[in-house]
Amino acid sequence: MGILRFHWDFFGPDAPQTAEHFLKHVDEFCARNGISGQRHWTTTLPVRVTATLECDEQHLKSIRDALRPKRAERVLE
Repeated sequence: MGILRFHWDFFGPDAPQTAEHFLKHVDEFCARNGISGQRHWTTTLPVRVTATLECDEQHLKSIRDALRPKRAERVLE
């Protein structure tokens, strides 16, 4: 299977802290649902901060339905 990246956007002056806090909840979700080998990070852009989760494609439905990312992309290997 392939690798997917899921993205969530945060805006405003508290966006960096909110995105980092959100990723703590993503870690908890992954632990509860047996999602291992994932990576995550934040990216600060001029108007927003994006929290990104990268994991195996087999977890698409559970992440999409529970965490409702704003967008996703397939990582080409």
